[in-house]
Amino acid sequence: MSTLFLRTLREDPADADVDSAKLLQRAGYIRKAAPGIWTWLPLGLRVLNKIEAIIREEINGIGAQEVHFPALLPREPYEATHRWEEYGDNIFRLKDRHQADYLLAPTHEEMFTLLVKDMYSSYKDLPVTLYQIQTKYRDEFRPRAGLIRGREFIMKDAYSFTIDEEGMKKAYYDERGAYERIFQRLDLRYVPVFAMSGPMGGSASEEFLAPMAIGEDTFALAPSGKAWNVEALHTPELPEIDASGTPAMDTRDTPDAKTIEALVDAADRLYPREDGRAWTAADTLKTVAITVMHAEDDDHDEPWREVVAVAVPGDRQVDMKRLEAQFAPSEIEESTEDDLKAHPEMVAGYMGPMAFGKQGEAAGIAEPVRFFVDAHVVKGSEWIIGGDETGKHRFHAVYGRDFEADGVVEAVEVRHGDMSPDGSGPLSFERGVEIGQVFQLGLKYSNALGLKVLDQNGKAVPVWMGCYGIGVSRVLACIAETHHDDRGLAWPSVIAPAQVHVVATGKDAAAFEAAERLVSDLEARGVEVIYDDRKKVSPGVKFKDAELIGVPLIAVAGRDTVNNGTIEVRDRDGGNSVAVPVADAVDEIMKRL
Repeated sequence: MSTLFLRTLREDPADADVDSAKLLQRAGYIRKAAPGIWTWLPLGLRVLNKIEAIIREEINGIGAQEVHFPALLPREPYEATHRWEEYGDNIFRLKDRHQADYLLAPTHEEMFTLLVKDMYSSYKDLPVTLYQIQTKYRDEFRPRAGLIRGREFIMKDAYSFTIDEEGMKKAYYDERGAYERIFQRLDLRYVPVFAMSGPMGGSASEEFLAPMAIGEDTFALAPSGKAWNVEALHTPELPEIDASGTPAMDTRDTPDAKTIEALVDAADRLYPREDGRAWTAADTLKTVAITVMHAEDDDHDEPWREVVAVAVPGDRQVDMKRLEAQFAPSEIEESTEDDLKAHPEMVAGYMGPMAFGKQGEAAGIAEPVRFFVDAHVVKGSEWIIGGDETGKHRFHAVYGRDFEADGVVEAVEVRHGDMSPDGSGPLSFERGVEIGQVFQLGLKYSNALGLKVLDQNGKAVPVWMGCYGIGVSRVLACIAETHHDDRGLAWPSVIAPAQVHVVATGKDAAAFEAAERLVSDLEARGVEVIYDDRKKVSPGVKFKDAELIGVPLIAVAGRDTVNNGTIEVRDRDGGNSVAVPVADAVDEIMKRL
């Protein structure tokens, strides 16, 4: 440690917002270069390289082969798959001196696809799985949590190429199994969660989330043990309601009732129910205007905006992330005043289903906007809906009788107690950090980039693809987040920067000589050692540094121990401490490794 490129800090960095960011900086593993951009120091690289080695071992073990792509990529492949536009502001774009467009790669589907297209042409070449461990770039609006959400990060991404769907599914489950083994070896708790494919496209997808309070992803747990990302959660189909006894829909005056709260108050005050039950927000249907931002397509030469109407139960809040997943890969936002100028039928505070979709056509509205209902709106259910003019609402409106929808979407925040998609019982919720994701991409990129091979009959067919990612630097941060105490880091032995931290204390030369012999004997047995040989540093500082750095085993050679003919060996947490004869110290340490 007298020559190790290291400076430990006694205080937390002022801008560090999570424990892993605080401790990795304090212990000298990383240094901040800019928001979301980090420099790796020697100790950090040791841990990172060990994580990468475990990943390589498991991924090589399922027959994948490693390649390495550039991070700086041309625009054209991403334009062919529409992701140049779909990624929006999330990618770094730049021009070279010839004004050609480039990007810093956020992911490499296009490049893997084009590489296989360039080299393979027959079903006899398949299956093949390629992977890389590479730096990626995303222009995060607000980097946070140290390495967990950065602008530059290290990722392992793999891609499988097979002749048919069955082969794709086999590759998917091979990779999924490798992920489970990786996270188990890293001693990192994980939960496989059904997920949306998002901009990646494809069909089936699962995320691996590390449960922790700082996580940005909320996932839902069913009593069966299955889990879903909230964006991918589907409401079980609810039974239809018999509306034969529901009175006919009628329009009533509801002055100053633009909000759900004001509407419920007006309904209770002006139109009390005959059975004495109070009106509640759950009796109302709230309609909101959403703008879908589409990329250019066959009918549009440039990106375009579409206003749609979405109706949700009045006692529920719209979840924009869940709703956006329904329109992927397009993004959505609340409609602006400019968006609504073209739709005078959308009366703020009084919008209702009768002005949209099929109802709008029947009412003579030219080109009515599309109308969607949330999955909790059941056929036959009765609602108070907007009257489409200021100060008016319609009562006794029945979905399926008085109005229809162009589609059903998942639009509202999921609540504790909502039924799980598999019907096993009510949902509970946890937060987690995404550490990996697997996708069955299908034919999206093959079709977009013309990746075809000749099958057994000599016919050119598109190749089936799968995609599999692990956030390597994020995994390191998550392990730091879950493996520490109030004194510092506490690494699992498989990835710690060393296996033993030997500390020589005091001014007695005999203590340093004993420590140096111990280090030499351990290294002769292939044990990785950090040796604190600093002469003018107090024992207290050395012990604090050892606990902060987080190597699993600490061996202490001090004046008192060496004069007694012993060396103290203890676990990083201070437990299991024993004083053993100097001659037996190596054997004691080897037993614990």
